[in-house]
Amino acid sequence: MKRLLLLTICSLYIFLYIGAQRADYGKLSPMLRSLVRSEQKRHMTPSATKDNRQVCAFVKVKDDGEQLLRSEGCKVLTRVGNICIASIPIQSISSLTRDSRILRIEARLHNMLHTDSVAIQVNAIPVYEGRNLPQAYTGKGVVMGIMDIGFDLTHPNFYDSTATDYRIKTFWDQLSADTIGSRLYVGREYTSRKELLALGHSRDGLDHSHGTHTLGIAAGSGYNTQYRGLAPESDICLVANAVTEDTVFIDSDDYYKYTFATDALGFKYIFDYAKAHNQPCVISFSEGSNQDFRGYDALYYEMLDSLVGPGRIIVSSAGNQGQVMSYFCKKKGEKSSGTFVSRYDNNEMTITLKSADDFDMRAVVYSDSNDTLTVSMTGVLQQKDSVLETQIATSCGETIRILIEAYPSSFSDAETCYDVTFTSENAPSLGDLHRLSVEVIGTEAFVEGYRMNGSFITDSKNPALSAGEYTNNIFSPASAPAVICVGSTGYRQSIVNYLGETQEFVVGPYGKRTETSSVGPTYDKRIKPDVMAPGINVISSYSSFYMENHPNNYDVPSAISSFDFNGRTYWWSSNSGTSMSSPAVGGAIALWLQACPTLTPKEIMAVFERTCRHNEPELHYPNNYYGYGEIDVYRGLLDVLKIDKIEGISTTPTPANLRLCGNGDMYIHLSRPATQNFSVSVFTLSGQRIHRQTLPAGSESYTIQLPMMQKNNIYAVQINGGPEIKGSMLVRR
Repeated sequence: MKRLLLLTICSLYIFLYIGAQRADYGKLSPMLRSLVRSEQKRHMTPSATKDNRQVCAFVKVKDDGEQLLRSEGCKVLTRVGNICIASIPIQSISSLTRDSRILRIEARLHNMLHTDSVAIQVNAIPVYEGRNLPQAYTGKGVVMGIMDIGFDLTHPNFYDSTATDYRIKTFWDQLSADTIGSRLYVGREYTSRKELLALGHSRDGLDHSHGTHTLGIAAGSGYNTQYRGLAPESDICLVANAVTEDTVFIDSDDYYKYTFATDALGFKYIFDYAKAHNQPCVISFSEGSNQDFRGYDALYYEMLDSLVGPGRIIVSSAGNQGQVMSYFCKKKGEKSSGTFVSRYDNNEMTITLKSADDFDMRAVVYSDSNDTLTVSMTGVLQQKDSVLETQIATSCGETIRILIEAYPSSFSDAETCYDVTFTSENAPSLGDLHRLSVEVIGTEAFVEGYRMNGSFITDSKNPALSAGEYTNNIFSPASAPAVICVGSTGYRQSIVNYLGETQEFVVGPYGKRTETSSVGPTYDKRIKPDVMAPGINVISSYSSFYMENHPNNYDVPSAISSFDFNGRTYWWSSNSGTSMSSPAVGGAIALWLQACPTLTPKEIMAVFERTCRHNEPELHYPNNYYGYGEIDVYRGLLDVLKIDKIEGISTTPTPANLRLCGNGDMYIHLSRPATQNFSVSVFTLSGQRIHRQTLPAGSESYTIQLPMMQKNNIYAVQINGGPEIKGSMLVRR
């Protein structure tokens, strides 16, 4: 009875507390609503301590509302008209909203990860501004290629920032049914502004929007918004290819026309356009599939290797398998090693076992009697065509069919691979009725196991079988040596959608690799990924046709805002994954190609090695989690322009304002008179110093006469003196 009375009193207290503290949510922006709700929950915890956090917010007031803010412990930072900017204790927000003198309180986190925030995170803003550079870099004159699905060709994001100049130069829709007279293997190309806008979207554009989003990240102008891509003035060349989800658009007779080779044709199509127009080109590809040991990708990789070169770059997403156990191994000296296998969406799963040694495989179905089958893998090689078909007929009535195919590894003649396919005859998904484990046995054998589909999992039925690792899951073609493989980092872990709802996607700590980003090495033991870029909650353009056709789809709640243009409604929306990271790196490389049109993939990798940020400095770089690290666009550009290679040049920019005139004179302007004598040195980018002069203290402006300098060349200037002027700058003659 006493316990019941106590519960009743506690419940009444909580009810009265919440009632007394209830905020007027109509006065709050979505982020602040979320803060108030979390604050109320915190107060309901008996051990809660005082919350000293404050939020910087806009506050619209009337009468003596500013005085009220101060009385509630707020710090009023400034006021314009009836709008204050104030630092507000979070615990005061609720009570403020209940006062009639407060009309509205609004705040939104500054580091929300949309595409202009990506530019901030990868340090691209100084590049756009031309800060301490000979010019601003925006991708102008560079072809930005995207091969993807679901393009909205009418989105204003693909014009210039004023929606005047249309920037899509050519488009090959490989799924187009309008093939009469087409010169291409499949589909049709569209090359004029008139026909592109009349077409409106790729054939799959009513049902997909992925390409509209990735293109916006790489090259969107932003259409006078903050959602600008990395190379906003680049020329755009597109290919809409076929993926698994697009089979509905493919005639059964044409099904096998759409292969990796067709994708390679798409890459070549974009490069050919760039060559015909004498422009450098970078292509971003945010698709992929599992690697293999049969050599299915060998010629594909050779083709890609032949396509890339000076001014011809391909970047591709690593994949989003970082949270999937994809690999296990049994080392020599160990008796056995293994894992449980399952596939929730299918009754069939394939794994690949690889070894240069003899070993056995044991499969167990965990029923009443734990039905077991042991297979000698040497015996598989002795079968006709090195194929063995067998099964486990369990005591519980479930039948697991097992098909084992042996073949030499495409990477090493000394190793044999065994594709093992498990099929449940009695269940819609493998491992649904009874758990299934696979184990490799043989003390003297070194054996590796790779997940081709389905999942490696652990289970309490046999805790010893827990050998799975979250590695070896890089997708192809990002795994190709010639392709720059991009993984994702995370910054913003939530967004507020167009309905004012907070959508959370928490996949890792601030600035570090996201847990979903795929991990190397490749199947032939090379380090991948190569580089990282933000890929979580990235806002970019979304297809108006898709949104119109699928107003209730699962991804609609990720939409941020909409606007009208030429009679249609267009959207900005949030997406996450390495699909978003790849075009960010592609757009960044476009800026570098503008500065040096002949950059090769190898040279870009060297730039990564010298300039990438290490968000986990305790690791050794490169590694299979980060590659060389997170891209730094500005530092990379300085490296491309060779300023980092000049002895005596610092990478810290000078605060001085330098201007090189046509007659060769250089003007130096300081914010205040120099307090001490200082020196000015001018270098060519090859490192030769062509001028050095010491200037006296006491003035804000100086003029230096330089020796004859070649027109259109870039020179590095180093100023050595007090901290208010010391640093370097690049200038163009």
